[in-house]
Amino acid sequence: MISIKVPATSANMGSGFDSIGIAFTLSNEVHMEESDRVDITCATGHDVPADETNLIFQCAKKVYDICGKPLYGLKIVEHCNIPQTRGLGSSSACTVAGLLGANELLGKPMSQQNIIDLAASIEGHPDNVAPAILGGFVAALQEYGKVWHVRVPIYGRLDFVVFIPNYELKTEKSRAAIPKTIPHGDAVFNLARAALLAGSLVTGDLQNIGVAVGDRLHQPYRFELIPGGHDIMQAAKGLGALGAYISGAGPSIVAIVDSTDKTYLMRAQMYCEKRYPDWKPILLRCDEQGALLEHVS
Repeated sequence: MISIKVPATSANMGSGFDSIGIAFTLSNEVHMEESDRVDITCATGHDVPADETNLIFQCAKKVYDICGKPLYGLKIVEHCNIPQTRGLGSSSACTVAGLLGANELLGKPMSQQNIIDLAASIEGHPDNVAPAILGGFVAALQEYGKVWHVRVPIYGRLDFVVFIPNYELKTEKSRAAIPKTIPHGDAVFNLARAALLAGSLVTGDLQNIGVAVGDRLHQPYRFELIPGGHDIMQAAKGLGALGAYISGAGPSIVAIVDSTDKTYLMRAQMYCEKRYPDWKPILLRCDEQGALLEHVS
């Protein structure tokens, strides 16, 4: 049996729409082995598809199909720790788990780059799947059927406090809210800030982050779909975060925090308990390892 551990991810990070993302220290774990039938369960009690519509199974089958190998069935046991439809890469984690697990079962016929390219083609963009596989902070784009990426370790004095609401937001609905065209000035606004954000996270020029996460491409439109989101964003910054942004398609809000601030999480919890009890802040850090595989008995 193969065990695949895939971290949660946070895409966009404000200004880096569909191009940058980071892996977090929260992960799903999937146990997978070949079987003569489809047998899918969730050990953490979440409602997951138990038939061939399961995303992990579908992605695993795609690898078998590409490699020309028959797949009669799989036994899959999911341990779902990443909140679903909250903008933390839960679907990407399933995609990556299915691809990596199948590749391992087949003796690794596909390279890591092959897996990244295939995962991005399934997801539609690489900003979640690349950090989920590689770990760390990743800038990536997809062109000519290939994902071009660079992975760099971020400055070590950063924490990430993620404000997670008790409601879902489907990626399809969130993406549909974004206009098809944008003014030239908005594009320049984001390009400058995405470059500044990447440089600041790597070098530790923390004073830049509040400006660098600024965005005109997606967040202004998505806030309309996130009840309480704008207030949480403002509160996250008011409580002392270096910057804050909508994670992925939302609705979760991520506050980037100097890790020397040991009471930020407590202040965030007190604020939510008093003003927004349907939101829960949790403390995460950057996962530098990425997806991990091992054989278990």
